[in-house]
Amino acid sequence: MKRKFLIFLSIISVLILSACSDNSNTNENPGNSSGITDTGVAPQEELIIKATNYSFDQKEYHLKKGVPVKIIFENESGNHGILIPEFKLQLNRENSSQVLVPEEAGTFEMSCAIMCGSGHSRMVAKIIVE
Repeated sequence: MKRKFLIFLSIISVLILSACSDNSNTNENPGNSSGITDTGVAPQEELIIKATNYSFDQKEYHLKKGVPVKIIFENESGNHGILIPEFKLQLNRENSSQVLVPEEAGTFEMSCAIMCGSGHSRMVAKIIVE
């Protein structure tokens, strides 16, 4: 009886330890570690968006319609993220990059996805797909 209990306890311990493992080496969405989207598309371009307290590094970012792009978010100061609802894109420190293919031309608003203080509402930029 004691032996069965010790085996059971060992199995439970292994399961708990494996569930608590740290996966901090991946900065991308699950399945995107190779840079390929769920549809199997590799990025042809890369866009780096940097955030500091209450601003992005550019007021406008330009993308090409139909061209796969890997968007990388870098948080240089403060705690920020990016949100572009039309692309269903939300990036932050834990999820810092994603590959997407802009299918529609136009101008889209990007905003900070994390409440970052008094300047949060002014932390916006434009994504222009041409």
